[in-house]
Amino acid sequence: MQERHSDRLRYFNELANTSREFYIDYVRQYYSISKGCKVLEVGCGEGGNLLPFAEIGCDVTGIDRSEQRILEADSFYESLNIKGKFVSIDFFDMNNRDGDEKYDIVLVHDVIEHIGRKDEFLKHIKQFVAKDGIIFWRFPAWQMPFGGHQQICRHKYLSKLPFFHLLPRPIYRWLLYSFGEEQTCVDELLDIKECRVPIEKFEKLLKKNDFIQINRYLWFINPHYKQKFSLKPRKLSPILSLIRYIRNFFTTSCWYITKVENN
Repeated sequence: MQERHSDRLRYFNELANTSREFYIDYVRQYYSISKGCKVLEVGCGEGGNLLPFAEIGCDVTGIDRSEQRILEADSFYESLNIKGKFVSIDFFDMNNRDGDEKYDIVLVHDVIEHIGRKDEFLKHIKQFVAKDGIIFWRFPAWQMPFGGHQQICRHKYLSKLPFFHLLPRPIYRWLLYSFGEEQTCVDELLDIKECRVPIEKFEKLLKKNDFIQINRYLWFINPHYKQKFSLKPRKLSPILSLIRYIRNFFTTSCWYITKVENN
């Protein structure tokens, strides 16, 4: 598991393949993607999710706080001779006071569970969404087996241990240290535990901040697992998806399409 995260080109290609096979068709149900369509990804990493959009002629922009990830994105796109704009910046530091930077499609993949200031984040993102534009959110339900992102652990046992992120914080921290995890990893995992996003919390945030929920897919087997583990994607059963709180334990990936009310 750790090897996959350390091999950034492999990771880039896996994300691009999932986006090409699943994300494009999903987004097309709610927005007509065409050449020149403006697409922004917040927390883009190396830009793998954006690649299929760029391949069909979209004007793609990716931002990420990690300067190294942005350098890798520039390098990967240049090697493929595909255009893409990538900027190393904290999203909260971006502004659109003049209204010039509006995007038809905004992608927020595996980001919201890392954000502590969620209300501020949702308010801030509105200024970048064009009239009739959409936001595609994707994140793991907190209580699912690896909702704590413990797959990034270096210890081979911890990286494959499900649900232990649900332990009380002191015990969780003690286990991470006991198995020799580095301070940076411990800090990141504890931060994710603090910023966790169950389904109910996310939907409450949408309603509170005047977002219109257009669609929701809850996945029992995350489509990206096809790339990672050769598993066939499978949606959560309709009945189980309606059972509040319990559904979080079985949802490996949450997909939402939203619009901004009165935008």
